[in-house]
Order: sequence, then structure tokens, then C-alpha cells
Amino acid sequence: MTDRRRAREFEAFVAGAAGRLLHAATLLTGEPADAQPHAERLLTDALARTYADWDRLRDEDPYDRARQEIATRYARGAWRHPRTGEGVLGRLSPQERIVLVLRLYEGVAEEQTAALLGLPAERVRAICARAVVAMRQPAPVRRPAPHWPLSLLSRLAAR
Repeated sequence: MTDRRRAREFEAFVAGAAGRLLHAATLLTGEPADAQPHAERLLTDALARTYADWDRLRDEDPYDRARQEIATRYARGAWRHPRTGEGVLGRLSPQERIVLVLRLYEGVAEEQTAALLGLPAERVRAICARAVVAMRQPAPVRRPAPHWPLSLLSRLAAR
């Protein structure tokens, strides 16, 4: 009976939290919304870990636990993808991205973010400020390669 109750409680939690957790994971990985295998893997692993610890959570918020698991797993694997994704967050380092997502999107307190990442709170504050400045700067404009007339190229090649 307790296994069924546990499964129902967990299913209710997932139904309410999975969308937001997947969005946070997608922001971290920088994958497009229509193809996000890394973000989905982060979410799946985090939910599996949360379910495994479900009975031991007691008064702990399962959303916080799952979010912490996503952030930790992303941070551990971020060295494999130093600059992940395109778009607005693609300009940030993995450390800047995780701090920005936790602090601004998830609203995690500076001290909690620092504890999660094993950094001093002052360092988290500096990383967040640097990331916000980077986000406010216009994206670099990518100009197309110059068009060289074929006659000019043939003259240059003949030299």
C-alpha cells in the first residue's frame, strides 16, 4: 500500500514540476526546444534520483532536490560542452550560465547557490553580475564572407 501511495505522490509531483524543471535544464544546456536530449537526460536522471530518495526527503522540498540534482549533474558534465547552445545564453560560460539560471530564473538565494556550487557567496555575486552584463551587451554581428568577383580571384591566383 505504501508503494502505491509513494508512486501516486511522486506522479503528482512530476506532473506539477517536470515542465519547469525541463525548462531550467534546457536553459542550462542551451539546446533548442524541439531537440533537447541532454536536457531531457538531466531531468530524467534528476527525477530518478529524487524518486530513489523520496522516502528520505521528509520535510525537504522535492522540487529543490530535483533542481539541485539537475544543477549538480550539469556542472559535473559541463566541461564536456564548454560553450553549449546558440542563442542568448550561448555566450556564457557553463559557470555563468548555471549561476544565472539558478539566481534569476529559479530565484535561488545567493547563499544557496554558493553552497550548491561550492563557491563563496561573493564569487557567486560577481559571476552573476558578469553574466548579466554579458547578456545586456548586443550579440556580435556575424557578417557574411566578402564576395570576391571571379575575375579578381583569377588575377590574384595568377601572381
